Amino acid sequence: MKPFYVRELGVYPIGRRRIFLLSIAVLASLVANFETTIATILPLLMDDLGMSLTVYGQIAALSVLVGGLSAGFGGILSDRWGRVTILVPTLTITAACNFLLATVDSVAGLFWIRCLMLFIEGAGITITASLVRDFSPRMGRAQAFAFWTWGPVGASFLASFIAGFTLPLFGNAWQSQAIIMGFVSLAMCAVIIWKIAEPSAALRAEVLESEMAVQAEGQTQHGRVRELLRHPHLWAHVLGNTGWQVLYWTFAIFGQTILTGAFGMDPAAANRVVALGIVLNAVAVVAVGRVSDRIQLRKPFTAVGTVLTVAMLAYFITLIGPGVSAAHVTVVYALLYLFMGVAYVPWMANFSENAEDVESRLQGSALGIWGMVVRVMIVVLLVVSPMVVETGGWQTWLGVALAGQVVFLVSMVAFKGRWRTAALGVPAPQPTADSPGRTP
Repeated sequence: MKPFYVRELGVYPIGRRRIFLLSIAVLASLVANFETTIATILPLLMDDLGMSLTVYGQIAALSVLVGGLSAGFGGILSDRWGRVTILVPTLTITAACNFLLATVDSVAGLFWIRCLMLFIEGAGITITASLVRDFSPRMGRAQAFAFWTWGPVGASFLASFIAGFTLPLFGNAWQSQAIIMGFVSLAMCAVIIWKIAEPSAALRAEVLESEMAVQAEGQTQHGRVRELLRHPHLWAHVLGNTGWQVLYWTFAIFGQTILTGAFGMDPAAANRVVALGIVLNAVAVVAVGRVSDRIQLRKPFTAVGTVLTVAMLAYFITLIGPGVSAAHVTVVYALLYLFMGVAYVPWMANFSENAEDVESRLQGSALGIWGMVVRVMIVVLLVVSPMVVETGGWQTWLGVALAGQVVFLVSMVAFKGRWRTAALGVPAPQPTADSPGRTP
């Protein structure tokens, strides 16, 4: 027996129907990120609770660690029980937790509620990525993952937009934003519950090169997670990209702080620079994803984007200090975001396809393991980076992030996939794994 909100598809959707269901998965990604956003109210919350930034960093680290464990288990369970079965409750319960957040009056209370919210959220974000894969054949997967990455960006924009217009109406009370986010999240959850669907387990086991009507009946056996764990190239993906993510999350968490502290920008100017970088990144992931899908190549885009990121980051580090114009810093920072966008989405498509070739029934598990490892890295970043910066400045920590980019570049040697397009008239090599449900 399935819950009332679960609609399983026995025939793979095509055309507008597939695009619509893919857009619902992207909306779910936005909701999962939006309902746990706290950056817009953090200064007010810290002042109200008398909480230092160091204490908040410890709370954030522990809650992210809890979310990482959830991401791993959520992905595995979604392969066994279905995506929507777990996704809808996680989104809805997390949305309701915002009302609980509005009652917080102590640091301890904040800690326990954030742990609860991120424990639920971790599984939800992993499952939205799995749904995007389910509704994106390989001919369009990079573009699909590009739109999925808009979830965190859209969530930050939506939260900031709402806070900018409504905080003055409620006397700058941070509790007002928690309540508004709860209502807005529940409204979007209602749309998701009404329209969401997922392919059956038998359809998820199919490996589709292009959009086509495929019918799969009956049950398929569950894959075993250890099938993923014994393939070194998948570990190269997970660990290598975790090194790449050090730079991304450094900018995501401390971007404005770096610009104000290392270059003397005022906060408003720093926010404008970060916003410009995010916009360029959002455009880059879609444009590069489209080209990557058109020629069915992943690794060259990832390699070129990473090399450009390494070069630009090394130059950015040399600029740190007084006397550099704001315009100069803006261009370099924006280009860093642009180059990261060139590398990221083709890598996601490559990882998804490599995991699919090993065991097509364990896409959620593969993405869940990756999400768990990345979140463990974020915990280390939150704890270690302030100490490194205090001792050696931002140059030292960004040097660590640069090393992470190099690790990712080296790990690409182990990735599966072509470096150039197939010769004219010669078909591209097909997956060789023998997992059930393989499409010829």
